[in-house]
Amino acid sequence: MVRITEDLIRRRAEHNNLEISTLEEVSLHQQDIEKIEHIDKWCRDLKILYLQSNLIPKIENVGRLKKLEYINLALNNIERIENLEGCESLKKLDLTVNFVGELTSIECLCDSYNLQEIFLTGNPCVSYEGYREYVLATLPQLKRLDGKDISKSERIKAVQHFDEIKPKILEQQKEYAKQRAKEKAEAEEQERIKTAKELARKERKPGFDGRWYTDINDEDFEKRKDKGDNEEKIKEIEEENKHDEEFWDEEVPYTPESRIAVHKQREETRKKEEQKKPSGPQMIKREVRLETDDGQKMNVNEAKIPFCLSDDEENNAIVLDVGCYKYLDTSLIDVDVQPTHVKVEIKGKVGLL
Repeated sequence: MVRITEDLIRRRAEHNNLEISTLEEVSLHQQDIEKIEHIDKWCRDLKILYLQSNLIPKIENVGRLKKLEYINLALNNIERIENLEGCESLKKLDLTVNFVGELTSIECLCDSYNLQEIFLTGNPCVSYEGYREYVLATLPQLKRLDGKDISKSERIKAVQHFDEIKPKILEQQKEYAKQRAKEKAEAEEQERIKTAKELARKERKPGFDGRWYTDINDEDFEKRKDKGDNEEKIKEIEEENKHDEEFWDEEVPYTPESRIAVHKQREETRKKEEQKKPSGPQMIKREVRLETDDGQKMNVNEAKIPFCLSDDEENNAIVLDVGCYKYLDTSLIDVDVQPTHVKVEIKGKVGLL
């Protein structure tokens, strides 16, 4: 779980000389954050808060941000709108592509008089019959909804039909709540099965192939043991690859649980890749010498590229023709011509003649 720490916010406050108490804008997007915390205590002057593309399941700990005007929570796991009553200056709320199914939760924004714009595109509630009319009638202060301007006639019509629309919204909410309960139960069952499989795989004891060997010398025994270990490692890698393929090929509904599962799978893959990297001291790159001990220039062709040195008698010049990589950007080429030598550097590799 990635936490919002003082160090994280300070690193994102370079434009404010690393001061967080007077910070007015901060971007914490794509950090895999799973909880909003501490911001309302450390950044009281915040006006703009970017938290999109995280794993946040709940709006919380922002009520003390009295100066907050815009909060972006797109692409998270939020299922209801809440805890924004204290954001007195809030003008814009972006909840694009979340999981808001409880549309009636927008009623907590009724007293947010400065609120002008909301984005709910990509949420389950958008598909409800009467969705737009319900929002317009509930929040008369809104000027734009999902990027579309609200006309006066549209709002009047929504208010007139509000008593008819609300029961329909409540019924659709109820049906969606049942669906979410089923999805959560299925996700829990899948997690239980996965945990059981992982536990069973870890408990397997490698090395015994079901046969007993007698009257063998130590050399034969070591060979068989090494062979068995290698076969076990190959089998384990094949099982892991098969598990990864099954995970990515499986068709699952787009839910908060599936987003978290994808995140965990990526983390596991990243850790496995890190474990594969060789541990211990890394091989030190050999330093290329350009001069002898007495200062004489050496012939060097670090990039091992073809070159040709020819005498142009007609123009009374010596021509050095150096072959370069195809489509090479000229910014990656540096040439230094001196009376005693020529130095050509291509993509950091030196050629000296």
